Amino acid sequence: MKKHLLLSIFFVCLTTLCLKAQVRKIPSDTTVTTSHETTILGKKVSYTATVGMQPVWAEDGTPIATLNYTYYKRTDVSDASKRPLIMSFNGGPGSGSVWMHLAYTGPNMLNIDNEGYPVQPYGYSSNPYSILDVADIVFINPVNTGYSRIIDKDDKKVDRSQFFGVNQDINYLAQWLNTFVTRNNRWTSPKYLIGESYGTTRVSGLALALQENEWMYLNGVILVSPTDLGISRDGAVDVANRLPYFAAAAWYHKALPANLQSKSLTDLLNEVEKYTIDVELPAIAKGSAISNEDKQAVAEKMSEFSGISKETILDHNLDISYNFFWKDLLRKKGGYTIGRLDSRYRGIDAEIAGERPDYNAELTSWLHSFTPAINAYMRDFLKFKTDVKYNMFGNVYPWDNTRNHTGENLREAMATNPYLHLMVQSGYFDGACTYFNAKYTMWQMDKSGRLKDRMSWKGYESGHMMYLRHEDLKQANQDIRDFIKASNPGDKPAKY
Repeated sequence: MKKHLLLSIFFVCLTTLCLKAQVRKIPSDTTVTTSHETTILGKKVSYTATVGMQPVWAEDGTPIATLNYTYYKRTDVSDASKRPLIMSFNGGPGSGSVWMHLAYTGPNMLNIDNEGYPVQPYGYSSNPYSILDVADIVFINPVNTGYSRIIDKDDKKVDRSQFFGVNQDINYLAQWLNTFVTRNNRWTSPKYLIGESYGTTRVSGLALALQENEWMYLNGVILVSPTDLGISRDGAVDVANRLPYFAAAAWYHKALPANLQSKSLTDLLNEVEKYTIDVELPAIAKGSAISNEDKQAVAEKMSEFSGISKETILDHNLDISYNFFWKDLLRKKGGYTIGRLDSRYRGIDAEIAGERPDYNAELTSWLHSFTPAINAYMRDFLKFKTDVKYNMFGNVYPWDNTRNHTGENLREAMATNPYLHLMVQSGYFDGACTYFNAKYTMWQMDKSGRLKDRMSWKGYESGHMMYLRHEDLKQANQDIRDFIKASNPGDKPAKY
């Protein structure tokens, strides 16, 4: 009997140990570093790549989350502590850093064709245009993206609301960056933030939070396909600001009248922007007070610029939604829909009829190529091995969008830091964060115009992730190099 009892206890203990061994979790504080060499703009560059997990701490010093990052540091230079450091975030909120990491600024990029479409075999190769030649880069995954996770205790769950909101996100990431910069001895480096999509909201708020709460001052902020940054553009402004993007997408799909289709994209958009501000915006603002004659004339011009019929525009009271535009532009031209984040992409719906596309054609295409590439890259190239899933998109909801003043935060950071410069990069065919709204946001952020000598805007003939197109990958990275050079003050003091 005693023998059977001992055997039972043994098997219970063995089962418990096996179950514990099968629990999937990420280490809260660890690094894996590998050494590499690549060629950028025809020159050899040696570097280390560190994949790490760094904690987020509660006020009592206990870890409540851990953030996954990848840090690229050039090694064939004399004084790495003086090299620029770029801190990179993607958006969502809830999106991993994979997009810019493995397709834009990092030393390697996924296999795609020259326009950004997926190809097989899946994988990655070196990025000959990476900015690693001029700056070190850290790609950061906020909580629940990439391998980043909340650290729950067995007896107590961590409060999710302290991470998932505009200001909560900024608060914990500012503290996390302070620790990262300290651990890696980068306090003397010129520092830059780059964010894409919602990442632009994040880094705009971080620019001020780093100054005010961490006493960390930046040289530059780069906004890739920016959101509204909390700057209102409701009513007539919201409606009118769509037209330049409509014109760009229609031009790409050859849906414009011959006289407009024959123009270069930038020449066309200069004309459309002027019309939008001078004529369409005040016409829409009039509402029912507009004369029938003027309404007919505006609908006619909107039709010419957008590829949507005059009758349809009138039926919608001059207010064509994005969803309807994506569904309707090619309705009579093969019945295709066009993409939201990149309107160069086409999709096929169950029915040609309808008010909106069934799915986002561009996003399914991107996940097609990015997902296998990042999973193989982290494990095979960077040697970071875990059973935890890499979250391309993670659950960060409900997200608290209240008190979003990030555009004003960035303006204040620039006003109080004479070194701080801003560059905005936009794709003309982005229907989610349109290029013209990006311009509008810049104009409203600096109404006095006294900061515009430190602000610049760059446009590219592609979409939300403009770097997926080969020509724009090359140019956009060069624009970052030029921006870093222009925002390096040398020995000039920070004063007005």
